[in-house]
Amino acid sequence: MKHYTTRKRVLSALAIGTVAVGLLAGCSGGGTGGSTTSPEGDTYELWDPYPERDASSDWAKVIDACATDLGITIKRNVGNTGDTVKDLTTAAPNLPDVALVDNPKVATLAEAGLLTTTEDNGLDVSNIQENILGAGEIDGKFYGVPVGANTLGLYYNPEVLTAAGVDIASVTDYATLTDALNKVVAAGKKGITFSAVGTEEGTFQFLPWFWGAGADLTELDSAEGVASLELWTNWVNEGLAPNSVLQNTQGTSWDEFKTGEYAFAENGSWFKGDADAAGYESIQIPGIDGGVAPAPTGGEFLTIPVQQDAARYATSIKIVECLTDGNTSADALGYIAPTAAGQEAQLEADPSLAGWVQAVADAKPRTSDNLATAYPIISEQLFTAVQNALSGAASPADALARAQADAEAKLQ
Repeated sequence: MKHYTTRKRVLSALAIGTVAVGLLAGCSGGGTGGSTTSPEGDTYELWDPYPERDASSDWAKVIDACATDLGITIKRNVGNTGDTVKDLTTAAPNLPDVALVDNPKVATLAEAGLLTTTEDNGLDVSNIQENILGAGEIDGKFYGVPVGANTLGLYYNPEVLTAAGVDIASVTDYATLTDALNKVVAAGKKGITFSAVGTEEGTFQFLPWFWGAGADLTELDSAEGVASLELWTNWVNEGLAPNSVLQNTQGTSWDEFKTGEYAFAENGSWFKGDADAAGYESIQIPGIDGGVAPAPTGGEFLTIPVQQDAARYATSIKIVECLTDGNTSADALGYIAPTAAGQEAQLEADPSLAGWVQAVADAKPRTSDNLATAYPIISEQLFTAVQNALSGAASPADALARAQADAEAKLQ
């Protein structure tokens, strides 16, 4: 098996980050507030990637409630996910006190020396579900706390399946799913829709099938990896999935499913409310030979960036603890809570979440196996291979062989 040479780069970056924490902590002044003796009345800055959530949103209300409880002002700075990460990398040494970051980007900021570890700042992560927390881990150190998590599943339209004579209980692996798609198409409806777009969304949606076949991101062109891409390619070539998957985002894929013409749609837990209203149901994505395929975890991490004034960390910790206490923030953002207590509260309020709570428990971080900042590079090669195979530009085997070679070249 091939292994990417990321460990040396990550360890070097962590050393730089540790030095940065020590040096900046020794400086006077800095930060967005004033007093270093008492936080009461001070202003603390929080950056998040939710420009669509204005001051009247549930998320903004949760932040305001925490500010009131702590006797401080929390100033929000919002931007799209990519903009938030870019802005953070150019903001030093005037970084915000707390930053909410898409989980695959945590490693990028950690490698740049911009984030404190939970060991540095004193955040307790012992009660957080291990696989959710793992998205922010590099070499045993944790660089933030998940506010919650979402993941992918397989939605289905019971009316379409019943009309085609398909029992959802019969769908247990790749072969039986393909059989079901064939029956649906033969009955005059459409099979399955998903997103294979040439962005991280495409990789995100392909990973359950890739991992479910037993493939590993360190060896894209393995026999297992080829089998997973052949599955998707055959679906498109045989008319079981539409050509539009090459351009579909997860949103446009969902719009296709909502036409009522499709039997299945791979999509996220965030569409559960919409699915419930339409009478759709969901199961976990099956593995190639049965069982459950691990889907990737989605969601953001609350991180504490490096500050010039180390006295600010104490209140930053309180902000993060407040925002991750129970299930309030997870509910406001449409996530499954990252702790057992938070999940229990969600299930008590809505027992129908049980399937998604289990799906999150079975999910896997995209940066697992200590891939860290190698992940975005690997992901780009993987979604490019998916595009090449589904468009007919290359066979699945050739597309993945090229992806593996390009990933290795870029990670030298």
